Amino acid sequence: MHFLTDDFLLHNDVARELYHDYAAKEPILDYHCHLPPEQLASNHSFANLFEVWLAGDHYKWRAMRANGVPEELVTGGASEWEKFLAYAKTVPRTIRNPLYHWTHLELKRFFGIDTLLSEETAEAIWNEANEKLASPEYTTQGLLRMSNVVAVCTTDDPAGELPHHEKLAADPDCPARVYPTFRPDGALLADQPEAFNRWVARLEASSGIACGSYHDFRDAIAARHAAFHEAGGRLSDHGIEVALSEPCSDDEAARIYARARSGEAATPEETARFASHLMLFFGHLDAERGWVKQLHLGALRNVNTRMARKIGKDSGFDTISTCLQAAPLARYLDNLDATDQLPRTILYNLNPADNYAFASMIGNFQDGSVAGKIQFGSGWWFLDQKEAMEWQLNALSNLGLLSRFVGMLTDSRSFLSYPRHEYFRRILCNLLGRDVENGELPRDIPLLSGVVRDICFHNAKAYFRLPGV
Repeated sequence: MHFLTDDFLLHNDVARELYHDYAAKEPILDYHCHLPPEQLASNHSFANLFEVWLAGDHYKWRAMRANGVPEELVTGGASEWEKFLAYAKTVPRTIRNPLYHWTHLELKRFFGIDTLLSEETAEAIWNEANEKLASPEYTTQGLLRMSNVVAVCTTDDPAGELPHHEKLAADPDCPARVYPTFRPDGALLADQPEAFNRWVARLEASSGIACGSYHDFRDAIAARHAAFHEAGGRLSDHGIEVALSEPCSDDEAARIYARARSGEAATPEETARFASHLMLFFGHLDAERGWVKQLHLGALRNVNTRMARKIGKDSGFDTISTCLQAAPLARYLDNLDATDQLPRTILYNLNPADNYAFASMIGNFQDGSVAGKIQFGSGWWFLDQKEAMEWQLNALSNLGLLSRFVGMLTDSRSFLSYPRHEYFRRILCNLLGRDVENGELPRDIPLLSGVVRDICFHNAKAYFRLPGV
C-alpha cells in the first residue's frame, strides 16, 4: 500500500510538523459514540473480522447495496465469511468514498495490514485479522488501549438501567473512563402510543415511579437524570429532525400525555407541542446539573418503508432533511436562555446548506460564562468525511472561534472507528498548514500547535467536565 504513508493528507512541512509532533500524540476523548456498554463491561472478544467490523455498520451496508450486493449478503442469512467477502468485493468500488480511506486505515492501524482489500486479497486479510483478534489484547478494552482512548461517552436510553456502567466504574483495568449519555428520544413519541407506552413502562421500572400523570412522568425522567449524574454522566443527546419550540402549556401537555397513555395517537401538531414542552424540561434538567446538551438535527430517518418493515429501523435508509432549521432552533435556544437555563450546548448539523446558519447561531448565545459555551459540532453521519469536515471547520473559523472547538467524535458502533480521529486531525493540521503556506497565517508553531492540541483533546476535557478525566 503506497497511498497511506506517514504523511497521508499532509501536504506541506507545517502540516506535517503540527500532526506528527502535536496532534498525533494527544489522547482521544470520545464524547459521543454508540459503542455497546455491555461489550465494554464484559471486555468482549470478537469471533472474527465480520463481527468487529461489519455487523451493524450501515455505512458499509449502504455501499454494498449500491454495488448491487443482495440483502442476503448484507443483513440477511448468509454466513459471516460470505458477507465479508461481499464487502471485500465492494471496497475497490468505493474509490473517493470515505470508506476507502477508513477501511484501509483501520486495517493498517489495528492489524498492521498494508494490503488493499479486494476479492483477491480477502481470504488472506480475513485469516490474518482473525488470528490477531483471537489474541488477548484485541478485546473491546484492548482496542481502546491501542487507540489511546481515555474517555468514552456511550449513548443510553434513560428508560433502561445502567448495570454495565456500574461494572465499568468499578473496573480498575479498563483503560478508559466510560460514561452514560442521557438520550430520552422515546419520551417524545406521543403520536405512536404503542411504542410510547412500552417506553413509559420501562421508565417506571427503572425509576420506581408509577407514571399515572404527566407530573409523575416528568418526576420519573428527573429521577433517571439524577441516576445518570450519579453514574458520572454529564451529557444529554437528542436525535430529532428539527429543533422543537412550539408553545405548549402544562395543562395541554398533560392532556396529550393522558390520551397517549390511553392509546390515542396525538396529531402531528400535538406531538410537536408535547415534544417541545419536554425539550424545555430536558434543557432545565441539564442546566441545573451543569451538563452539556447535544442536538443532532437534520436527519430524515427510515424513509424506505418497505425495507424498514423487512429488516427493521436504523438499517441504512436515512437521508439528509431539507427542513428549515434556523427559526425553530433560535426559538428553542432563546426559550432556555430567557430564564438563564441554557446549558452548554453542541449543535450538530446534517445538511451542509445550513452550516453557516448553525455557525452564526452559536454566536447569539455565547454569554461569557465559559469559552465556547455554544458549539457548532463536528461534521457527523453523512458529513464526517474530508470535504464536509473542511466545510464545517471553515464555517466555524469564519463565524466563530475555531480555537475553542471541542473537536472530533466517532458517532460509531464499531470499536475499529478510532482512526476517524486521526483522519480529522490530519485534515485539521493540513488546513492550518495550507493557510501558512498561502501566507494567511504566521509560521508560529507554538501558537498553531497550541490550537491543534486544544482542538484534539484539551478543549473537550475542559468543556465536558467529566469526573476523573
